[in-house]
Amino acid sequence: MGLVVQKYGGSSVADAEGIKRVAKRIVEAKKNGNDVVVVVSAMGDTTDELIDLAEQVSPMPAGRELDMLLTAGERISMALLAMAIKNLGHKAQSFTGSQAGVITDSVHNKARIIDVTPGRIRTALDEGNIAIVAGFQGVSQDKKDITTLGRGGSDTTAVALAAALDAEVCEIYTDVDGVFTADPRVVKKARKIDWISFEDMLELAASGSKVLLHRCVEYARRYNIPIHVRSSFSGLQGTWVSSEPIEQGDEQVEQAIISGVAHDTSEAKITVVGVPDKPGEAASIFRTIADAEINIDMVVQNVSAASTGLTDISFTLPKSEGRKAIDALEKNRSGIGFESLRYDDQIGKISLVGAGMKTNPGVTADFFTALSDAGVNIELISTSEIRISVVTRKDDVPEAVRAVHTAFGLDSDSDEAVVYGGTGR
Repeated sequence: MGLVVQKYGGSSVADAEGIKRVAKRIVEAKKNGNDVVVVVSAMGDTTDELIDLAEQVSPMPAGRELDMLLTAGERISMALLAMAIKNLGHKAQSFTGSQAGVITDSVHNKARIIDVTPGRIRTALDEGNIAIVAGFQGVSQDKKDITTLGRGGSDTTAVALAAALDAEVCEIYTDVDGVFTADPRVVKKARKIDWISFEDMLELAASGSKVLLHRCVEYARRYNIPIHVRSSFSGLQGTWVSSEPIEQGDEQVEQAIISGVAHDTSEAKITVVGVPDKPGEAASIFRTIADAEINIDMVVQNVSAASTGLTDISFTLPKSEGRKAIDALEKNRSGIGFESLRYDDQIGKISLVGAGMKTNPGVTADFFTALSDAGVNIELISTSEIRISVVTRKDDVPEAVRAVHTAFGLDSDSDEAVVYGGTGR
């Protein structure tokens, strides 16, 4: 008997019918001889609705109380799903993140998992139960406060439990049939990827692919937990994410030169204008950003003007952190010594990802040629061994993604991608 961890997103359990459909799939896995642990998100858009409600009551809700509110969404889902499973004649117990032993740090709204102690889950499984766990939440190690894990938190919960329970696989169920070569909402001819390495998936996730979040893949790679991304609306094979290629039938799935094209329109760009070009200035800027607990993405420094000895430094960050970053930099303006700040939230990022590009000359040239032919202007460039990313105007992103996807022969012969519902989470 194996142990399988399954995670269902909000679109999969958006209503009573969805919950009953998911319950049947879970029971089928149990009938196949597996111990089953299920991680569930809040129903549909419940989390967004709760955030809206909180902001109507308070424009800046306290982090601790916001976490207390938001975790209610997953508790509703877990209880209803346990009821649906019991109605099918199987034993099930639901657990909050705290009860499941998900221990986190004390950072509200974006806590990180420190440890998982799934004693109660193991006991429930030993007693023949299907264990249903509320995703996206845990309990802080020091104060024992309820915490939430931020965007993609349910995926991270699922992988963390799979690692702690030594599961054979972590199945992530969503509203698309797997990981595609591009967002099927933008590229209708995107192809489903049968297998992708942890490294390529990490780059795609960090570059804006919404099927799996970066922290989830990072956790899976660390503990070598295979992930199977599937649709809860169909019975099709999905995408395997693992350290080694899987075998399907008698054939081994090979890694493609290019895995896919990702895009992200959730970032903004800040330019620090008139920075003295001397040692320590960049460190002061990014220490200020780090102290404000803000993650940055791409960084570019211009060549300094010979006449003034000043330079400009640009970086990208989540739009949601833009105001906080501007305030932090302005507060430390005299210490850094810059002239002014520019903020731009009408940008988009396009990334080409593939481990094969480091051994195939011409990939970079073809990438920029495709963007040029599409009339797309480039503002920032960032590269790694297996990724090329550019920043352009937000309005140019859809056309740029489609142009690059076609240029690298990633289009399918038909409109293969199906989006069954929801927003892809």
